[in-house]
Amino acid sequence: MERNTLLIVDDVDINREMLKFIFEEQFEILEAENGDTAIQLLEENKDKIVLMFLDVIMPGKSGLDVLEYMVQKDYTDYIPVIIITGEASVDTELKAYEYGASDIVYKPFTPKVVMRRTMNIIELFSHRIDIEKKLEKRTRQLRESREKLKKHNDFLVNALSSVVEFRSLESGEHIQRVKHYTRLLLKYLVKFYPEYNLSEDDVELIVNASALHDLGKIAIPDNILLKPGKLTKEEFEEIKKHTLYGCELLENFKQEEDEFYKYCYEICRHHHERYDGNGYPDKLSGDDIPVWAQIVSVADVYDALVSKRVYKAPYAVTEAARMIFDGECGEFSPKILDCFRLAKEEFFHATEAELSFADVE
Repeated sequence: MERNTLLIVDDVDINREMLKFIFEEQFEILEAENGDTAIQLLEENKDKIVLMFLDVIMPGKSGLDVLEYMVQKDYTDYIPVIIITGEASVDTELKAYEYGASDIVYKPFTPKVVMRRTMNIIELFSHRIDIEKKLEKRTRQLRESREKLKKHNDFLVNALSSVVEFRSLESGEHIQRVKHYTRLLLKYLVKFYPEYNLSEDDVELIVNASALHDLGKIAIPDNILLKPGKLTKEEFEEIKKHTLYGCELLENFKQEEDEFYKYCYEICRHHHERYDGNGYPDKLSGDDIPVWAQIVSVADVYDALVSKRVYKAPYAVTEAARMIFDGECGEFSPKILDCFRLAKEEFFHATEAELSFADVE
């Protein structure tokens, strides 16, 4: 709807008539002789009003009262207000501008000056509103594009990780469980260890990147990957290389160095490192291991313990937790173990729900 209405608010008839005479050929005119009527007309015509002339001193609600009401309703964001007054008070001017007035003109009016200043303000507001609408539209388009790209990325990540699960004959739910456990641990890491400066976007990227932690298993021969018994020393050394094979695959897919690639690469390479330096492939220790890789490491170890594999039966959830806390699966960061302790019941609940569902199936 086109805005083409001026609202003139003044308790003196002659002042309203003068402004009406100046603008009636260009605009529709609404008049109010007090603040209460002004607010009523404003509510009825807020989508039509292009500018308001507002007297300061009136019976009942003053001009500043009306202006304050408009600020509370956010009307001054799109309806400019020109204060009309006979006073040259610095306090009045300051309050008017603090409340969002666009300009102040003093009585008696100079028609050409009032006309020019009014048209300038209307043009300025119109231009600003047009820019804001274009910016809002562009922001919406970018958000939609981002969401669409995220869906495509999620699809590709899940498809690729499913190939790994298919090759290793896992249940097909391992990746989703690791993502869920990763999110639980990150929730407590963000809450209690803000020094890592992880944003909501970082959390989402890390959770999605966790799905590719075992990508390199694609390159492990079936006779080793699917062996039901204990691996030989040579076979275990080959299994350990899946951390490096995964990184090689990621490098082949890399289009640019971004946060998601970094999380994928570091999780893939370092999720078998241990806090005491006894992990692989690089024998990193302490905080040299990226915290997101440490998080995924605990999530992966827990799920491996409570899940049935070709080479072992599942452990009970309480036993799995004990083994992690006691260091039987390697040493983990005290901070990450603290997050695991806080999330333990949620881990147990998720595992039991999964087992119950499997029993039904």
